[in-house]
Amino acid sequence: MSKLASKDQFIDLSDYGRPFGTFLAKQLKNTRFTPIDVTLLFGISGLIAIYCILQNHYYWAGFFIILKSIIDAADGELARIKNTPSYTGRYLDSIFDIILNLMFLSTICYVSKTSFVFTIIAFICIQLQGTLYNYYYVILRNKSVGGDATSKIFEYKTPKALPGEKQKSVNIMFFIYTIVYGKFDQIIHSLDPNAYKVKTFPNWFMTFVSLYGLGFQLLIITFMLVFDWIEVIVPFFIVYSVFIFILISIRRLYINQI
Repeated sequence: MSKLASKDQFIDLSDYGRPFGTFLAKQLKNTRFTPIDVTLLFGISGLIAIYCILQNHYYWAGFFIILKSIIDAADGELARIKNTPSYTGRYLDSIFDIILNLMFLSTICYVSKTSFVFTIIAFICIQLQGTLYNYYYVILRNKSVGGDATSKIFEYKTPKALPGEKQKSVNIMFFIYTIVYGKFDQIIHSLDPNAYKVKTFPNWFMTFVSLYGLGFQLLIITFMLVFDWIEVIVPFFIVYSVFIFILISIRRLYINQI
């Protein structure tokens, strides 16, 4: 886990694509491919998965969803290998993720008998789950010695553009990011406002939290598609949200503020 000091590294169940992502990034190191190019590539993979769902080709849909998750791990790795960190790329990655999540669920709703209202609720639940994971993970990264600090615990101010990117691009991406993620961030922060005061999180706790990582969420969707359990996907993620309160309770009761 290149974003964390060795003592803070944990088994991230959502980050199974990291080995291949790192391999892909190394192959692209001396090419003209940029991290943003890779971000666009995982977006294309997601769109192909959506097309496959529409055509009832669930095995292929699952393949491209997992491929999307794997490629998603490569853009950040390429940025680190080329030493070209970018706020534009960081926000674009997150914006693509939330758009694809909504499109995945909307497509599942269209081809199944799932209620539209429940689909929207499931989308909100999925985003809150992912926001909780990102909240704790970003806190850990910012606390970890030598950890990656590109992502901030509280995204309330437009960051200054890094070398190689334009401030205008950062401003636009940050504005869109705050619109699509702002409310989710506010809800999770309000549920556990003092989490940032903790010196660190135990590895076992972060592994538990990684059940809410986007990669693991996509793995669950893939599993259900392959077994033709498409009708179960939306209600599952609604019920799955109960762990939000369990994780926050564990943090508050057993991982004390320092």
